Amino acid sequence: MSEGLQPERTGLAWQRTALAAAACALVLVHTAARGGWGALTVPAVLVGTSALVLAVAGGLRERRLRHEAEPGVAGAAVCAWVAFLVAAAAAASLWVILR
Repeated sequence: MSEGLQPERTGLAWQRTALAAAACALVLVHTAARGGWGALTVPAVLVGTSALVLAVAGGLRERRLRHEAEPGVAGAAVCAWVAFLVAAAAAASLWVILR
């Protein structure tokens, strides 16, 4: 079991990252709604999905840090890579749309 503030700091960092992704998703949803739900709907959904994956990954990572003597990073790392790939797909779709 890990003691100290490290698990809490890690959890808060993941929460801030997920919150920033959610804010970006909300901006995209707002822009898509004002534009008639056209091409910006796909990037908005992808960024929203990325925010959810980041929130889950953060919860997994913090739980693992708190309850295991030797915490691994496999579950959170996989979730973080999935979130990165989804965000990259959103960025690529935005680039195609705005080009």
